[in-house]
Parts: sequence; structure tokens; C-alpha cells
Amino acid sequence: MSFRVLVIPEDPTYNGYILQPLVERMLAELGKPNARVVILTNPKLNGYTHAVSAIRGDLIDRYQHFDLWLFLPDGDRAGNLQALESELLERGIRLLCCAAQPEVEAWLLAGHRDELPLPWTQVRRHPRLKEGVFEPFLRQFGDLRSPGAGRERLTCQTLANYRGLLSVCPELADLEDRLRAFLAQGA
Repeated sequence: MSFRVLVIPEDPTYNGYILQPLVERMLAELGKPNARVVILTNPKLNGYTHAVSAIRGDLIDRYQHFDLWLFLPDGDRAGNLQALESELLERGIRLLCCAAQPEVEAWLLAGHRDELPLPWTQVRRHPRLKEGVFEPFLRQFGDLRSPGAGRERLTCQTLANYRGLLSVCPELADLEDRLRAFLAQGA
């Protein structure tokens, strides 16, 4: 039986194109290349508050059969994720949270730092990353005619230097460490 992972984004519409290849690669690096990674699309979440409410609510009955849940929100809104993990563990769900700094789109951009108009340290602190950095980048380097406007292809390019990604996004390195520890427990 394969290892089943439910990935919970704040909004799957575009984030799924970034998170799916990222989580699949991370699991492959940890010895789970055949893991079944599912991006939550039903219900379609809309924002951090809606996602947390769903995690605490009806997702448990609908998705408790997954071996692991990953909640990967934008860091600019995320808070008290450790308490959420503990609460779900008490209810029989293994949840790992990782807040993207400042937003999920930064993980895609990490592999394209040479094409960005700002130094990486400024990108990581940008108060409006999506609008100010990511959208202009996507217009220039994405493919607006493809599903996700090229996000999946650009993420796969970033993942070509997976260790480089982890080195500039320490929250992902921490998630990989936590996943490694979880898998070592016999998952």
C-alpha cells in the first residue's frame, strides 16, 4: 500500500501547481518516490481562516484515511500552527504545518533568483510578494495559456536544484527534517 499524503493549501487554484511537484520531490528525496500526493480541492478552500476551520471541522471525517496531512499556508497570515498540529494529533490525524515565507510563490521563485529584480533577502521580506514580484515574473517567464500559467514547469525548474531551494527557504529544510523524523517512526 502506498503512503498517502493530503496537501492542504490556503487556495488550491494556483498553489497546487507549486505544491504538488514540491511535495512529491521532497517525499522522493526521503525514500517515498511512490507516495500518493493529493492536493485538497474538495472543499475548495479560500484563505487561511477557511483552511484552519476546515482542518478542525469536516476534513477529519472525509480525509482521515490519509497517512499524513500537510498544511502549507502563506506565512504572512499563519499563526499558532504548532497548536493546530497538537489538536489534530489528539484527534488521530498526523498534521505537519509549514508556513511559506512570505508566501508559497516564494518557493517557486527560489529557483529563479537570477531573473528577479530584487535581491533574495528582499524577496523573502516583500510585503506584497504575489503582486509586486511574482505576478510580473510569471507574466515574463510563465505560460499564461497553460494550466497554472506555467507554475508547474517553473516549480520543476526550481526543483532541479532541490538542495539549493532548501538552502534559501529554511522553512522547507525544517519540513524535510520533520518528515524524515515522521517516516523514521515507521510511517
